[in-house]
Amino acid sequence: MTPHAADSAVASTFSIVAADPAAGQVGVAVQSKYLAVGAVVPWARAGVGAVATQALGLARYGPELLARLEAGSHPRDAPLAALADDPLARQRQVGVVRADGQASTHTGDACLDWAGGRAGEGFAAQGNILTGPEVVDEMVRAYLAGPGGLAERLVASLEAGQAAGGDRRGQQSAAILVEQAGYRDLGSEGIDKIFDLRVDDHPQPIAELRRVLGLRLRQEVSGRAMRYYNARDFARAAEVMADGAGRFPDSPDILYNLACFESLAGRAADALTHLRQAVALDVSYRELAGRDTDFEPLRASAEFQALLSP
Repeated sequence: MTPHAADSAVASTFSIVAADPAAGQVGVAVQSKYLAVGAVVPWARAGVGAVATQALGLARYGPELLARLEAGSHPRDAPLAALADDPLARQRQVGVVRADGQASTHTGDACLDWAGGRAGEGFAAQGNILTGPEVVDEMVRAYLAGPGGLAERLVASLEAGQAAGGDRRGQQSAAILVEQAGYRDLGSEGIDKIFDLRVDDHPQPIAELRRVLGLRLRQEVSGRAMRYYNARDFARAAEVMADGAGRFPDSPDILYNLACFESLAGRAADALTHLRQAVALDVSYRELAGRDTDFEPLRASAEFQALLSP
């Protein structure tokens, strides 16, 4: 089918696609002066790669380019092949990264100024209708220098691009998508999406995306620890959760789960300390602890019973 204008959307956007081969992750982050940009621009497939399709963005280029990557195309060749018979190719902008880190960015010569991108090992950043090339330069700098995992570095890249001027028309929506093969095993099936977060309409969508990512990162810590809990390796579950408590000391949920795992691992003193901290942050955990069988090893202790008293 020949692409045409009715299939297209997203006139002003900046994005970054990236791969972390060591972690087995691929992802995309994007911001636009456009409603619900996450429904059009970001595409990723675990073990294959990630795509951003924007400017006069054509959503179906996402799965098409991923299919080309999976079939063996280089990220430089895949968009050129897809755009070859597109009458609106000069208005398209595409970023592509393969799971092994090979990447490319393509900007049609009719994309609205400033438009362009930069690609390097493991990433491609691009944008159109930007205040200038410094937006993309700062996105790349922040991504390469940023701490944390892939998702945190992707959002840091958006933040830096916005701070450098961002989209000339302003802000409206933002999204992040990160996949990892076999991230969550559900019997015979698996879920590869680690992060699939969208802010569809907000005066400060990147700031809101950062807030929601923080909530999801806390949840992800608990998810990793639960793998060990389900395998009855309570000491390892507590180790993962303790690391999460170090990163998110204000999370009563993480502190509570840490206390649960420490109780089951025979670390009563540590469990009581962290349970007290959880209750101090959110008193509802007091009532929950009174019913939670994970605290059975502590049930008879005077310290535990005193903690349950209002």
